[in-house]
Amino acid sequence: MATVRYPLPDLNTLPEDIRAKILEVQEKSGFVPNVFLAFARRPAEWRAFFAYHDALMLREGSSLSKGEREMIITTTSAANHCLYCVVAHGAILRIYEKRPLVADQVAVNYRKADITPRQRAMLDFAMQVCLESHTVEDADFEALHAHGFDDEDIWDIAGITAFFGLSNRMANVTSMMPNPEFYLLGRVPKAK
Repeated sequence: MATVRYPLPDLNTLPEDIRAKILEVQEKSGFVPNVFLAFARRPAEWRAFFAYHDALMLREGSSLSKGEREMIITTTSAANHCLYCVVAHGAILRIYEKRPLVADQVAVNYRKADITPRQRAMLDFAMQVCLESHTVEDADFEALHAHGFDDEDIWDIAGITAFFGLSNRMANVTSMMPNPEFYLLGRVPKAK
């Protein structure tokens, strides 16, 4: 079992703005995802991280669905060997897509996953950005345009991939572990 390299700070010791946001997340999800506490040890970085997260993930006008955004994160996080993000964002992906198998499929091998050709093209590009961004050329944009993505959507794919590359690396360095709650989310129907 991996050791925690940076203990999670006590919620009650955090600046009020961060504490309020974390409590809001806890109210919505029923628990505090470890990433919120792990990054809170440096309040200025927490604020910048989550501001950029929200700018990318909540951008209006994109043709990327919430599920497709999570698909990018889950797929590229697997390539970056990030247990935290694969488990946490895989759970969110299952919920958004209402498909309990898709997260495991894209994490293990998106080329064999039950996804659309458009989503496959999106993930091909995300993986190129993740592993070989120096090889991106105009033909890659043309391939995405053929699937209905515009240049702003392509920016979103690249930005999400790059941002979560940072998150993956910090999660690995800090030995951040997924909350147990994430493992079952979206796999079994909620009790009514």
